[in-house]
Amino acid sequence: MRITAFGGGKGLSAGLRALRRAAVDLDLEITAVVTVGDDGGSSGRLRQHREALPPGDLRQALAALAGTDEVSARTAELFQHRYTGCDSDPLVGHAVGNLVLVGLMELYGDPVCALEHAGRMVNAVGRVLPMSTEPLAIEADVRGADPTRPAEVVTVRGQHNVAVTPGRVEQVRLTPPAPAACAQALAAVATADWLVFGPGSWYTSVIPHLLVPDLAAAIVASPARRLVTLNLAEESETLGLSLADHLAALRWYLPGLRLDDVIADGKAVGDPEPVARAAESLGARLVLASVGADDGSHRHDPVALGAALVPVLGSAR
Repeated sequence: MRITAFGGGKGLSAGLRALRRAAVDLDLEITAVVTVGDDGGSSGRLRQHREALPPGDLRQALAALAGTDEVSARTAELFQHRYTGCDSDPLVGHAVGNLVLVGLMELYGDPVCALEHAGRMVNAVGRVLPMSTEPLAIEADVRGADPTRPAEVVTVRGQHNVAVTPGRVEQVRLTPPAPAACAQALAAVATADWLVFGPGSWYTSVIPHLLVPDLAAAIVASPARRLVTLNLAEESETLGLSLADHLAALRWYLPGLRLDDVIADGKAVGDPEPVARAAESLGARLVLASVGADDGSHRHDPVALGAALVPVLGSAR
């Protein structure tokens, strides 16, 4: 069963780990399609100094799919290792895997070939692809970004700034506005049995895929079934947005989008009726499950989410 999962950062990483758990019971072929708008931290510095595709979210996806044998697991751990030390050290803050990926991209001149090589290094059980092979920027119209002027709408530029904005995001877009989609990502969408969206930062990790014209068209045209996993708690960028609003935002950015299933944590949902109605408006059923971690972190537990995915994904057989 071919699964194509969309997202970025820690949300996609949790989703991929859950899919790996589901693969214990289901025969899954996993492809991760990853956002390339990150401009913070190590990725931002590498974008600025090397004009590189931001590697951080790609690295996290590779680590999530790494093999479990000792060498593969240790290599994935190395990829995730971040240099520490004094601020004057140019390596401080960089993840080893970010540097490796940028080096491979420069060596191959092709980010897809670089990711395939890195996937072999960690013995990845799936494939990691960028949604576009060019680095993109994210910007948003935000109301109340300045708390002293709560009614004013301003443009907030940069993925990191949008992710931490204290205001309400009213519209998000990419620059350039119509980037080319990664050809291999388009092929993965066309041949998928399931397209999986979320969990993750809604405006900076999930919705950006819907803003790449060719990728959006492929998602609508794909014969695959479609699944959304909703988040467990609000983030800065989705402050004031209900879970039903999250689903409505998907339709707003991609009017032709139809879904089959929506997975949500019962405790996070509260009253399920608004979310169920929002799911039904997209053609989907709401599946409630206990998928949150027990540590109070508002993060998905990959084992619990994997268990919830098995009957949903298996229903397509």
